[in-house]
Amino acid sequence: MSTISNVVFNDHTELQNYYNYIKSSTDDDSATRWRNQFVWELARYLVGEEIVVYPKLAKFLGQYGQDMAEKNRKEHQVIKEYLYKFQSMKPSQKEFIPTVDALMSHLQKHIEEEESHEYPELESKLGVENSKHLAKTFERTKILVPTYSHPSAPNKPPFETVVGLFATPIDTLRDLLRKWP
Repeated sequence: MSTISNVVFNDHTELQNYYNYIKSSTDDDSATRWRNQFVWELARYLVGEEIVVYPKLAKFLGQYGQDMAEKNRKEHQVIKEYLYKFQSMKPSQKEFIPTVDALMSHLQKHIEEEESHEYPELESKLGVENSKHLAKTFERTKILVPTYSHPSAPNKPPFETVVGLFATPIDTLRDLLRKWP
């Protein structure tokens, strides 16, 4: 069983890989499939982190953790806005690669802060068993959250959870029409 850091850092690696697949695609069909995979994973990751991890930052790290969660929500909002724009773009559009590059630039900065500071600090307070439990909760939550970016949706509990429950079935239906790698 993995810790929350292991699970989140694995998601970071997958997102980087999907981005690389988008960039290296030699045809529109492949780029579309990898775009869909990237959007699906990133949308779930962002909401899952907001619902599951950010409340634990405040609980285990006090005001410092609360401030960290607020800063991260603001960063997520910028990423969600880029993702919202990117999720409906076609690879043939001239803005396709510049948009995913801008999105990834913001995401990479966010990832670096999480991996170098935030998750190590959280892990130091959580303990191994709490971390494993949080990882399991995070993975389960990602199953139930929207799979597209909805930047106008609330990003704080409990409202993000309620809105997510309404958006998820619609997103799931849209997923059935997507092309996948």
